[in-house]
Amino acid sequence: MALKRIHKELQDLQKDPPAQCSAGPVGDDMFHWQATIMGPAESPYNGGVFFLTIHFPTDYPFKPPKVAFTTKIYHPNINSNGSICLDILRSQWSPALTVSKVLLSICSLLCDPNPDDPLVAEIANIYKNNKVRYDSTAKEWTMKYAM
Repeated sequence: MALKRIHKELQDLQKDPPAQCSAGPVGDDMFHWQATIMGPAESPYNGGVFFLTIHFPTDYPFKPPKVAFTTKIYHPNINSNGSICLDILRSQWSPALTVSKVLLSICSLLCDPNPDDPLVAEIANIYKNNKVRYDSTAKEWTMKYAM
């Protein structure tokens, strides 16, 4: 069941890719994908190319995929291991969601961080109290790690 759903999502992604995102299997393993997100223009990540891994559980879509950044990124909701704090990847997951929707949600998280539910409290504090410093650090990291 999971494999059939994953195949269908791959076809849908190839037919109608989400803006600024792409994803597909690594080699022949349909349960392990690599995704790419282009840094959104209206964010300090503009111009960067960010890589993520997607691991599908065997009971997908009833359990969410594990999605993590492999490119270093300065963000209050993404930690140094690449883990992403996003409700739809945890408690708000629904089988109606797709990889495409998950990638778009991560894109919108890049434009609009959630400092009230941070994985990295220090970055969240800088975001809340010194947006200029946050933006310039995020831009520096983007230039250093994502270009």
